[in-house]
Amino acid sequence: MPQHRPGRRARRASASPLFTPHGTDRSTRKAARRQLAEAQAKARAEATSTSGEHPPAEQEMPRSAYPSAGRPGSASARGNRLRLPAHRMTTAVAAGAYPFLAEGGLGADGIYIGRDVHAEAAFVFDPFTLYGKIDGFTNPNVLLAGVIGQGKSALAKSFALRSVAFGYRVYVPCDPKGEWTPVAQALGGTSIALGPGLPGRLNPLDAAPRPPSVVEADWAGEVRKRRLLLLGSLARTVLGRDLMPMEHTALDITLDGVVKAAAAAGRTPLLGDIAHTLAQPALLDRAAGTVSGHLGEAARDLAHAMRRLVHGDLAGMFDAPSTVAFDPATPMLSIDLSRLGGSGDDTALVLAMTCASAWMESALTDPRGGRRWIVYDEAWRLMRHGPLLQRMQAQWKLSRGLGIANLMVIHRLSDLLTAGDAGSQGRALAEGLLADCSTRIIYRQETDQLHAAASLLGLTSVETEAISHLSRGRGLWKVAGRSFIVQHLLHPAEQTLFDTDSRMH
Repeated sequence: MPQHRPGRRARRASASPLFTPHGTDRSTRKAARRQLAEAQAKARAEATSTSGEHPPAEQEMPRSAYPSAGRPGSASARGNRLRLPAHRMTTAVAAGAYPFLAEGGLGADGIYIGRDVHAEAAFVFDPFTLYGKIDGFTNPNVLLAGVIGQGKSALAKSFALRSVAFGYRVYVPCDPKGEWTPVAQALGGTSIALGPGLPGRLNPLDAAPRPPSVVEADWAGEVRKRRLLLLGSLARTVLGRDLMPMEHTALDITLDGVVKAAAAAGRTPLLGDIAHTLAQPALLDRAAGTVSGHLGEAARDLAHAMRRLVHGDLAGMFDAPSTVAFDPATPMLSIDLSRLGGSGDDTALVLAMTCASAWMESALTDPRGGRRWIVYDEAWRLMRHGPLLQRMQAQWKLSRGLGIANLMVIHRLSDLLTAGDAGSQGRALAEGLLADCSTRIIYRQETDQLHAAASLLGLTSVETEAISHLSRGRGLWKVAGRSFIVQHLLHPAEQTLFDTDSRMH
């Protein structure tokens, strides 16, 4: 490129491609240029003579004859008022013409969660408000999954805390780490710590208060059925198998005898009474009468299973009268089982949770109890125990009638697969819990877990790719088939209250 000489003005050169129409000669092009120049001169004269008045639409000048001031008329956009003719199109065409559209959200009614990343708007959620208003939203249950350290526990706790402001109550039947105790205390609720050497006691055979609308005879039958279901769940968990027919009969007869003796003594039956009766074969045979058939001998394994609740690693927690009266009006109630959650065997934790859940049923079944949240934290530890999954499934199915919303917190979606092999009852129960959750919240998943997450939740390729790159506090919300990327926002006071990494600082 040549350099400019000093003292001479720099010259700028520009070039543009030369357009030569085909089939025209020089004289024709010269006449066209002259005609264009005359039209431009005429347009300037008319614009000057009309003193700024716009010509009517039917006399609009050709595009090539617009004056230097711009296009005249209502479509000139002068004065920041652009008037264009209306145009209609289908949503399919609009999605192609304007692909960068964001979801409209779930409305403004509900609990504030954080920021919708794509829409750049506030995101609120309330399953009780959404029920019946969104197609496909069939239940209020929620699944929350995410690897450690991504903020899923903070989301669950802030959700519970903010729900109290809406008049909801929160129950945590199993707190294996003791993380919910500060939250319950901050809300003015109750936290009961259970474990060896602790003073807390819960009697899972406590009878729930009778609703005024239920007659006494019907309620007595309902209480008996709940106690039998509880005893059966405890026995199956310890034995690791289903009960034999004679073992069911032994539990039935034992419970009736214990309840009758406790009523005569003016007290509530205890698990210790059940274990003591099962350990006496002769007493069982006499109580069974004509259906005996060596019932006491058949209940030998059952007696050893129930003994664990009285003299084993759970001794002193569930074999005495309750030390705390259940107050259904408390804003939050948590059962701290952190003393039982450190061992590799989760059987003790599952037994304690089964007893605690039965103890809470008095509030859950109260039709006047209002809207309540039931939080199953660290639920991945419960997936391998079929009897507890059956109790959870019954609670999931009755969520709408009871006015409760269940929140299940796990680490990975593959945790659901640990309930059993494909086609087994445990796997069916776990997948049933997932199917009964209209809301699925997925925080970041490891690469090797993406396939399981996509297959269980029916994620698209875009959603599957998104959950592998989510940052802390950000999750994919699947609400009745609609997808949102939401950044959870915490108040500074919540950050202090929910900090689970305090020992790492």
